[in-house]
Amino acid sequence: MGVFQNIGVASDRVFSSLVSALEVEFGRGAGLGLAQRFLEAEEIDFHWDARISERWVGAYARIDEDDVELERIAVLGFLYGEYFLATMIVDGDGNAHGMMGRRVFSSQGAARRAFTDA
Repeated sequence: MGVFQNIGVASDRVFSSLVSALEVEFGRGAGLGLAQRFLEAEEIDFHWDARISERWVGAYARIDEDDVELERIAVLGFLYGEYFLATMIVDGDGNAHGMMGRRVFSSQGAARRAFTDA
């Protein structure tokens, strides 16, 4: 039997585990800084995976015309104990390629209102 848990719900536990593992490997005090750098490097994927709701905003026009069509998707999510609203750049296969902006909210209600207005 498997258990599925949204990354937004599990993010505090995952972050704590990451810090602990890095402290074992690199010494006490180094874990927090290294974990934050790791999460910053993977910021787009973490925010995309932590989405609660999403809504198509429009096509994303790029200067370099590749064969890959990208879309702008408004995302409401929960990560690191905060609700956020972000505009993600996503391909047709559902892979996030970028994040255009992100706003953080203290409550789910405020985030949902902003998501509705976005």
